[in-house]
Amino acid sequence: MRTALSIAGSDSCGGAGIQADIKTMTMNGVYAMSAITALTAQNTTGVRDILESTPAFLQEQIDAVFEDIFPDAVKIGMVSSVELIDVISKRLKYYNAKNIVVDPVMVATSGASLMRTDAVSALIEGLLPIADLITPNICEAEILSGVTIANKDDMIRASELISKTYGVTVLCKGGHSVSDADDLLYYNGDYEWFTGERIDNPNTHGTGCTLSSAIASNLAKGFELTDSVRRAKEYISGALASGLDLGKGSGPIKHNFDLVSRFADENNI
Repeated sequence: MRTALSIAGSDSCGGAGIQADIKTMTMNGVYAMSAITALTAQNTTGVRDILESTPAFLQEQIDAVFEDIFPDAVKIGMVSSVELIDVISKRLKYYNAKNIVVDPVMVATSGASLMRTDAVSALIEGLLPIADLITPNICEAEILSGVTIANKDDMIRASELISKTYGVTVLCKGGHSVSDADDLLYYNGDYEWFTGERIDNPNTHGTGCTLSSAIASNLAKGFELTDSVRRAKEYISGALASGLDLGKGSGPIKHNFDLVSRFADENNI
């Protein structure tokens, strides 16, 4: 069985972060492992508090995984400090990790900041150079490129700038703010649009985590990048279309929408 490691923060309400990653990786047919960068106290309405892992303990988690069950892909999510980014960069280089997908999580769906200002520079210098793919949303792409994005042409310009500046493949997620569900993959000086169906669902908590984890899962299974992105978008569309409605704010999507098993049956008596 292929394996994938998520290096990210924990979400106490289970819709994003490590919890979303494990659900997504499991549903996409790989064995999921984790190295937790931070504990967050959050729900669908916002983030209440963040307790970071120490750099030493994060390194122990990463080493424990790589020394025993070497991952076929690595997804990196929320990393809020320079010190933690430095640990991740050094350990992944040491182990020559492959299929690294970086989701540059800077702001939660609720609008709460999840990354310190100095950590943004560390992410650019430490994680982008080792990434096979980064998956910024519009806000994150604006921060990384310095380009204001108001339309699809701006998405292309920003993605080109990020890709050429940092030597990385970019999946810029359009979102409803720019292009409904259309995402732009920019690589090797060229680009490709991945169109998606607009799904009327206000519950989008953890969609970025889910998409990047699904891509990493497919890369782990040996799919080419474009196929991995296409399969991941199809998966997240199904999870959104399932219409799960939990919580008082922007709720989670239904990661297990396609779970078919007698162990998932409910007792309807």
